[in-house]
Amino acid sequence: MAPLTAASDEKTHQALLDKLDIYAISKSFRNPHWKPPQRRNKNVKQILAEVSRKEASVMATQNNSGASTPVLPHSEALTGGASTPVGNHQPPNIAQAARNLSTLVLEKNTRAAMGASPANGGPAATYTNIESAPSFHPNSQRRYCDITGLPAPYTDPKTRLRYHNKEIFGVIRTMPQNTTESYLAARGAHTVLK
Repeated sequence: MAPLTAASDEKTHQALLDKLDIYAISKSFRNPHWKPPQRRNKNVKQILAEVSRKEASVMATQNNSGASTPVLPHSEALTGGASTPVGNHQPPNIAQAARNLSTLVLEKNTRAAMGASPANGGPAATYTNIESAPSFHPNSQRRYCDITGLPAPYTDPKTRLRYHNKEIFGVIRTMPQNTTESYLAARGAHTVLK
């Protein structure tokens, strides 16, 4: 085997670099089988217009609810007092029946949301209206520094103020007594002697 010269070594090296260079391979920007998605994104103006249309349709549905539907007069002249009038023999309108059913469901849901629960006569319990006392479990009682508001792992035994670190402790020890009492009063931990 013949010894490699610098020129031939450089040519083989350049040929190897050209062969392995991924940027030299021509690639089309897009996959030839790519198609745009069928779902198109909406801008804020379109979303707001759609919501207002839905609200308008709900209001129109509520206006056409059973409470405002006119009642046909029932008289003995129409039926002779014996039976219910049959009408003009038209087939039932399915779309109108579905619309009436949707208004009934909507009215029932709004009554439930407004708090008129028929079972107990009081408001229905939801996440927004249920009231409970604060928890007194030790893990839920977070302690915060009276001076900075940061988490306070320490309490000064002399002044009973909570503090975050040693710098705050130094500030607490230099405070006058009436200032420490005001901090305790703000937290509701001060003592009033009678």
